[in-house]
Amino acid sequence: MSREFPIGLTPPDWLVRNLQPQQAPLNRPAVARAAVAMALPLAIGLAVGQPAYGALASMGALSGVIGDTADAYRMRILNIAIPQLFGAIGVTLGSAAYGHGWWAVAALTGIALVSGMISTIGAVASVSGLLLLLNSVIGAGLPLPGAWWVAPALMSGGGLLVLLLALLAWPLRSGIPERAAVADTYRTVADLLATCGDDPTAGYDAARQAVTQSLNQSYDLVLARRARHHGSSPDLTRLLAQLNAITPVVEAAPAVHQSGRPLPPQIRDTVRHLAHAVETGYTGPIGLDLPAPTGESTRAVDHALRHAAEVVTAPDVDPRGIDDRLGRPAALRIRATRAARNVLLSSGSWRYGLRLAVCIGLAQILVSTVPVTRSYWVALTITFVMKPDFGSVFSRALLRALGTVVGLVIAAAVLSAVPRGWWDVLVLLLLAPLIPALTPRGYGYQTAAITPVILLLSDVLNHQGTALLLPRLIDSLIGCGIALVAGYLLWPESWHTRVGDRLAEAVADTARYVEAAFGTAGGLVAEGVVGSAEGVVGSAEVDPAARARMRRRLYRDLSVIRTEFQRALTEPPPTGRLAAGWLPLVVAVERIVDATTAARVRVKHGAPEPSPAEVTQVARQLRELAEGVRESEVLVEVRTELTGPAESVLEPLRQEVAAARAIASPHRGQGS
Repeated sequence: MSREFPIGLTPPDWLVRNLQPQQAPLNRPAVARAAVAMALPLAIGLAVGQPAYGALASMGALSGVIGDTADAYRMRILNIAIPQLFGAIGVTLGSAAYGHGWWAVAALTGIALVSGMISTIGAVASVSGLLLLLNSVIGAGLPLPGAWWVAPALMSGGGLLVLLLALLAWPLRSGIPERAAVADTYRTVADLLATCGDDPTAGYDAARQAVTQSLNQSYDLVLARRARHHGSSPDLTRLLAQLNAITPVVEAAPAVHQSGRPLPPQIRDTVRHLAHAVETGYTGPIGLDLPAPTGESTRAVDHALRHAAEVVTAPDVDPRGIDDRLGRPAALRIRATRAARNVLLSSGSWRYGLRLAVCIGLAQILVSTVPVTRSYWVALTITFVMKPDFGSVFSRALLRALGTVVGLVIAAAVLSAVPRGWWDVLVLLLLAPLIPALTPRGYGYQTAAITPVILLLSDVLNHQGTALLLPRLIDSLIGCGIALVAGYLLWPESWHTRVGDRLAEAVADTARYVEAAFGTAGGLVAEGVVGSAEGVVGSAEVDPAARARMRRRLYRDLSVIRTEFQRALTEPPPTGRLAAGWLPLVVAVERIVDATTAARVRVKHGAPEPSPAEVTQVARQLRELAEGVRESEVLVEVRTELTGPAESVLEPLRQEVAAARAIASPHRGQGS
């Protein structure tokens, strides 16, 4: 008979969430590239009698392997090449500061500030900032062989080798990842339509989140190429038109789900048929087997599917009438200027930059005053742990410590049993593929895979063998401790500024979307900008494309917020408990957006327009809710005063708003 663990031995939920591996498919090409890119430089170094040079190039390849995550070829260039440039700058600056005592401390602290600030721009900038600081720490803490330019050239060359291997199939597979992503979006929409009308709505909510993530990925892949082509590529224009064409189907789904009547299976099958046409590039006739619509919501689906079929099978698309649902990307110079302005003027970028600089500064002061065998490992640990855009600082520190212990066990076996020399190449061929294989599973798994590789390459440089193990463990624990105290515990407001303020802004944007959905002046905004100070007020009509962009941006923002909440759940109380209490409000806001879209679809297909007073009342309630979320770190009691005709298209929306405001109540906040 099974026995339950005593209550005191039951692991807390936040610890279970941290240790639970994430599910992800194995990227076999990336695994093969990692093996070749990391073993080949070391083999060449051994062949020419310069193993240290080969080890440096393999270290550079390691950073390229970590950034080799994109599907589209042009995104691989961005994800690997740009960070390598910053990495070369970092190792150059670090090498110049090597051996200069307190000047080195000041230099690394300043680089950490810059690294943290640019990391807030976006994903590529975040990895670039990481490599800037990472390589600066290596250059300042480790005597590198050769002239000042040798280490930057070798490390950049190793990273570019990964890029070269990643681009080998580009001439044969150009555009295939983008087409596959758009086709996958169509399939997720088919799954969403299959769940419409189900009760309970858990399956529908999960399918809607999958559609949001798939749309985000598809638009990102297409836009990564379109930012360069600006409509000159017929293939990209066609893919963008196909993405836009599925948007009305997605918008009709909430109305169908709201009706409570499942759709006939022919509709789901039709969307899957369109997905196959997208993936294969088919432009011939498609026989649509659609049942006759029976109401407003089914008319919306029927109309949207017929339009999507026309777009999917159209051999030519006029680029002048095609725009994405996040706004046409500006020129690179304009985007760079905006990013620089946002970094310099954003309190969030300064706050994160200062947190990282304080931690690095403390680490450098510590290792400058207390003898530490491998001092640069302390700062390296902080650099990896202090990446809140990669996950919770607390959970990354915990997983870093656990992953290091596991990695050291593997490294001990390798360093003690494997002779140095050509055997190192064979070991790298076996260990390097574990990095891309385990990285999607979680940060602890990635650390366990990287640690023995780093120690093996370090041993090639300094020949200390197993004597590296204990210093690495001690330095990693010191780095984790500094990150936890100076980068986490001393910033108690970090949870609310990270997720509470974003949620409040999303609720306020939802109020604007409600107004824009029914043509009131308060909901109008500038082209593609939701909630911006650049909003335009005064017109009585909202462009449907602008409304669609508002909806896409809202769902995109809510997806990011949901991810932040999931990360916060991995932290111990009180942060994890607060996140658990607020998470239902994120779901409620998503349902409000759904209900607004459903009402708009019903009006478009024959339902009576709601009165301006009804719209104003709902928007006012949402703005009050946004202010309550913005001003409080805990859920507080709110009023719910929503009345209106029961037969109005806004009645379901009023119910969702009332439910959202009911979530924000003292008993919910205390019990979370």
